[in-house]
Amino acid sequence: MGDDVDMEYLAIDIGASSGKLLKGWLEDGILRTEVVHRFPNSLIKAAGHACWDIAYLEDEVIRGIAKAGSVDFVSIDTWAVDYVLLGSGGEPIAPAVSYRDSRTEDVICPVPKEELYRRTGIQFQRFNTIYQLLAQKAEDSSVLGKAENLLFIPDYLAYRLTGVKVQEYTNATTTNLLKAGEREWDMDLIRELGLPERLFGEVSMPGKVLGRLRLEIREKTGNDPIFVLGPTHDTACAVLASPLGRNSLYLSSGTWSLLGSVNGNAITGDKAFRSNFTNEGADDGRIRFLKNIMGTWMLQNIRKEAGSGISFDEIVSRAEASELPGLVDPLSERFLAPESMTEEIASALSEQGIRQPKDIGETALVVYHSLASAYRDAIREIGNITGRQFDHLAIVGGGSKDTFLDRLTKEYTGIRVTAGPDEGSAIGSLLSAMMHTDTIRREDIPSLLSASFDIRTI
Repeated sequence: MGDDVDMEYLAIDIGASSGKLLKGWLEDGILRTEVVHRFPNSLIKAAGHACWDIAYLEDEVIRGIAKAGSVDFVSIDTWAVDYVLLGSGGEPIAPAVSYRDSRTEDVICPVPKEELYRRTGIQFQRFNTIYQLLAQKAEDSSVLGKAENLLFIPDYLAYRLTGVKVQEYTNATTTNLLKAGEREWDMDLIRELGLPERLFGEVSMPGKVLGRLRLEIREKTGNDPIFVLGPTHDTACAVLASPLGRNSLYLSSGTWSLLGSVNGNAITGDKAFRSNFTNEGADDGRIRFLKNIMGTWMLQNIRKEAGSGISFDEIVSRAEASELPGLVDPLSERFLAPESMTEEIASALSEQGIRQPKDIGETALVVYHSLASAYRDAIREIGNITGRQFDHLAIVGGGSKDTFLDRLTKEYTGIRVTAGPDEGSAIGSLLSAMMHTDTIRREDIPSLLSASFDIRTI
């Protein structure tokens, strides 16, 4: 490890339902962390769409930087695919529409799915950036005509903090518009779709130093850290914070469950396409070959719909004491944004001729077993496609704290399962910044994780 162990780092980590700022520093060979600020995140309605309140997110980030005290470096990660369009003056010219909005439901890309997969390596998901841009073009092409820049959500917040505009690699890979396994846009594809070429600039890799915060931000926060670009996609951060060995798989468990392996090259053959796997960028330019599976989003909705302030612990207790009616497919788009998750699960069971759940315990049990079953199937598919044998699944992120799901995952998959760290994305962001400022080396990460966090073997 490097000598600058007294450096203090701040990770801005924002998910679809909440955000936090995590402070980190090395002390006696251990990574110490402290959450200095938490805030909720939710959708707002704007221009008839479900959107992110980016002004609110910016305010909360600034509030967190102020609360952090003096730090030396700051980095950011969020979810992927969503973006902000900027006009000539650097101002947003349209709401930041969420991937959960319905505007892409009827969008048809003129490029066949098989060809698009071969060129970009990204699985079909109707909310991918490519479909969002096509939806914007169909709804009001003048917005794209006025746009000078496209910044992903974390890149936009970084711009608001530093004044520097970048398009970071790990997030860019999720758009369906970057060449598979490469670090440049497929400009031929962009032209075929009639999208403005000027929106797609140089792709920046993690490690790029964006510099000091803008004077206005320094004055508001009383803080003057250097902004270091990390992997801005939260899953790329979570993978960096995963205790992976040679034959390990990762499962970033949160609102989404993202399960896969890290490979040297993109896999874009027929097997991968038919199995709907995706090839996204890792922090070092390698490829995260993974499947997107609905995660705790389903449980969050069930809890919210119960309307009685029921805790997750109580839901788990009821689930463990319940009888399992059957399974549903957590990869189905029907669970992306239903009017009622509870009713949608009941309908999915009914369509199979299975009785409806009697209560929230049985509904939750359906979700738990369905997720564990989907993990097992995804692991088998990865093995078949890659020709590799895997003997370990590392679960990281907030979902790793769900010991019931951890146990079911172990039972369904039959391989060694570890759980933790639970702040995977934020920790990965810290680790990236530490690497790129020479505080640690990449090879230090496994031992540092082991020494610093409670990583449980299930």
